[in-house]
Amino acid sequence: MKLLASLLALCLVAAGCSSQPGPSHTTADQPQAAQSATSFYDFSMTTLDGKEQPLSAYKGKVVIVVNVASKCGYTPQYADLERFYTQNKDKGVVVLGFPANNFMGQEPGTDEEIASFCQKNYGVTFPMFSKISVKGKDIHPLYAYLTEAVGASISWNFNKILIDKNGKPVAHFKSGVKPGDPEFDEAVAKLL
Repeated sequence: MKLLASLLALCLVAAGCSSQPGPSHTTADQPQAAQSATSFYDFSMTTLDGKEQPLSAYKGKVVIVVNVASKCGYTPQYADLERFYTQNKDKGVVVLGFPANNFMGQEPGTDEEIASFCQKNYGVTFPMFSKISVKGKDIHPLYAYLTEAVGASISWNFNKILIDKNGKPVAHFKSGVKPGDPEFDEAVAKLL
């Protein structure tokens, strides 16, 4: 019986579905830029093709920020996110993907490799950004700000943070919640 339980636990970890510890939240290790930010729009990020993109370019839009990875059990959500983006972009909704290698090394690629993977396998057209850290001592200032604002840490790949039209983070969804789920779709619809 113990062997069976051990094998089951190993399979869950390998599939990217392991249970993660609850939110841990400290501000002592968060970068200074996050502590001085008052809005999502205060940040500028580098796209996968190396261009600086002020997030203020998304003013007036509902934004879904997602930490993504190419070797995770949740990676097929790229298709859900792309479908959601194409169906809603004309309504003022944008999905922003932020590759991160924080969880079991599930995003080992370079920016160029990530871009190729997303295009080839999922036809991703929503904006994608350079790989960053979304938790831990090296957390990027953007994610330090977002997680503090929503009161939740990033527990695994494909967590989603919903930003309202004024640049305020308003909701956090764990990996298992995806576009098409009533909880997610209703939260976005309320902001349109």
